[in-house]
Amino acid sequence: MPCLLLLLVLAFPRIVLALLYLLSHYLQRAYDNILILLLGFLFLPLTTLTYAWMVNNHRHLEGTNLIILIVAVIVDVGGLGGGEWHRRRR
Repeated sequence: MPCLLLLLVLAFPRIVLALLYLLSHYLQRAYDNILILLLGFLFLPLTTLTYAWMVNNHRHLEGTNLIILIVAVIVDVGGLGGGEWHRRRR
């Protein structure tokens, strides 16, 4: 079951963010400012979820956890720029 949940989070991070915001206080504990949460929803949803997970589980942003956060940023940024690369290629 946890693997299925992880696949859903990776496939639909914006839906998961919206459900977490509407149905729990998970994101409010991690983010004080709604503007940062909104920008994370629009541009870096997986990174927003990863950072909220780290804050809620009291993990420090160092070592392996920092690498996990950097990988989430790379995945998010790669999703934003991938369409442009394919458009230029045509």
